[in-house]
Amino acid sequence: MSLKYSYTLISPFYDLVLAAASRGQRADSLAALPQAPARVLLSGVGTGLDLPLLPLQHRYTGIDLTPAMLRRARRRAGHLDFQWIQGDSQRLPFADRSFDHAVLHLILAVLPDPVACLRETARVLAAGGSVLIFDKFLQPGQWAPVRRLVNPMVRHVATRLDVVFEEVLAQVPGLVVASDQPALAGGWFRRIRLQRV
Repeated sequence: MSLKYSYTLISPFYDLVLAAASRGQRADSLAALPQAPARVLLSGVGTGLDLPLLPLQHRYTGIDLTPAMLRRARRRAGHLDFQWIQGDSQRLPFADRSFDHAVLHLILAVLPDPVACLRETARVLAAGGSVLIFDKFLQPGQWAPVRRLVNPMVRHVATRLDVVFEEVLAQVPGLVVASDQPALAGGWFRRIRLQRV
């Protein structure tokens, strides 16, 4: 089953599962956006759960693979300067250095190739820009046998459970960790801010 198809099926229930549980962590992550107006990429914007939490001064571009998710996101845009595009976060349809900042909330552990997603994010980010990440990651060397056991079943339907962020970042030059904080589920979820050098 493709992610596009599975997330089309999931989209009506996505918010019920994630909205309340993730709102506070999303807000804490987005608080790191600067005050000065900027171009912000929302990669894997999904149903737009981040949109009501965003400050008005920026220009936002949201990309998602699934039209059903984007339809929900558009309804949440309110007064934001928000442009939406259907596309693949692993192959972004934007020129180099098109954005000042990027938000990757619950996307790196969903995609088949998180390295491609982060590499593309680095490519379209201007020097000095930031990447705000909120997602679930295994710690380096963590065995997590149950997560690894069920991963082959769930990775094609909804999400991956075996992504080690440090292994992904090591394959993407030009990004350095500015902050890394545990979030939900005893640190399985993390809030990470990267800087483009």
